[in-house]
Amino acid sequence: MRGPARPEFALSDRASCATVPRMDRAHLAILGGGPAGLAVGYYARKLGLPFTIYEATDRVGGNCVTLHHGDFAFDSCAHRFHDQEPQETAELQTLLGAELQRIDVPSLIYSEGRFVDFPLSPLNLLRTVGPLTCLRAAGEVIRARMSHGPAPTDFEAFALRTYGRTLAERFLLGYSTKLWGVPCRELSPRVAGKRMKGLTLKTFLKEALFGSKAKTEHLDGAFYYPRTGIGAIPGAMAAACGAENIRLRAEITGIRCDSDRIAAVQVNGREWADASFVVSTLPLNRFLRMMTPPAPEPLLAVADRLQYRNVILVAVLLNRPSVTHAATLYFPGPEFPFTRLYEPRNRSAAMAPENRTSLVIEMPCQANDPVWTAPDELLVERVCGPLLRSGLIRQEEVLDTTVFRMPMAYPVLRAGFEHLLEQITNYLGSFRNLALSGRSGRFAYSHVHDLMKWGRQIAHDIAARLG
Repeated sequence: MRGPARPEFALSDRASCATVPRMDRAHLAILGGGPAGLAVGYYARKLGLPFTIYEATDRVGGNCVTLHHGDFAFDSCAHRFHDQEPQETAELQTLLGAELQRIDVPSLIYSEGRFVDFPLSPLNLLRTVGPLTCLRAAGEVIRARMSHGPAPTDFEAFALRTYGRTLAERFLLGYSTKLWGVPCRELSPRVAGKRMKGLTLKTFLKEALFGSKAKTEHLDGAFYYPRTGIGAIPGAMAAACGAENIRLRAEITGIRCDSDRIAAVQVNGREWADASFVVSTLPLNRFLRMMTPPAPEPLLAVADRLQYRNVILVAVLLNRPSVTHAATLYFPGPEFPFTRLYEPRNRSAAMAPENRTSLVIEMPCQANDPVWTAPDELLVERVCGPLLRSGLIRQEEVLDTTVFRMPMAYPVLRAGFEHLLEQITNYLGSFRNLALSGRSGRFAYSHVHDLMKWGRQIAHDIAARLG
């Protein structure tokens, strides 16, 4: 196993040495150089708004980068760009041109040695789990949906009502516990997102009448993806922002407040930068802890109850042309200590050498879990063991491995988190020149198209307020 993978995009050092801007005109301070912060800067520059992006590390992209290990490339998690916001899709197509490709590769679930459609598909379930299981599950779904009880307040109840106990326990509940690190009865129904949509009477009838052609319409298969990896998106936005507007190795260490506005931000514990407007993509609890005068203690206690999930990536580089034909492969079974894997070359052939491929496996954990600080060799062993036993890979095919760790990859949406979040956002909303964006800044499980939309909305709102 060689050294750690390296990010594919970083700005020149001169960006980290830029002087702190002084307030001779309206200036926007953007805290964080991930895709959320870069999106704000990208649209701000299009509108002619002066801004500075402050990034604590030596590169942009945050947890949305493409890494390189020898001749192989892989992304930090199974990222893709969904065509959910036409305006942002068009913007990205203009930004990346021919580099952005449309991919049509559905995802799958690996359960008890078989590949199952994801989202769940009625006719595919009939073939993969058998008619008796399907009949039992169908009865459970019908009974659950005919009940007139109150709307589910936790994810377990939501999953049982949506899919019935048989399918929920096999495909969803165990997987979600691994993913989020808490029992499903303690999770918000909002962790389901928009993907629990396949098992309906409408899709069943469409599949019965039109077969596989109809089946692909509701599966999670079509998305956009840059030819050289997801890092091309933040890379292109950073280039459009301009290196002179991005400060690397510039950690935000303090927030100075003045009545109902943010007056200045502290950089690296020693210098203060004034700002007319501030956009924070920092974790909410971290932002509140840096404020001077301090935020109310009860509010800090509320913020400390918000949890973020870390992710460990183990990349296994293989001497074979292909392992799967899936965009992403999910593992609900307890015999697998990870949640999902993806095969980068299924998104773009440029991600691996000819006749070779790689698997990137995700293991979510908390920062205080022993696995987070475990040696790389132990992590590789924990991942490869189940893959070898399942027959998905063979030992003689493994060329190399590498490990990459992502802190605070996404928020944990516990049941009732909305009430906690409302208290925090109401308080921060009282500062008239502050906006929040990003997964950490809004405590929202969001995607790249969401971050671009939020960046556009924030930049246009500031421009409107400036007349």
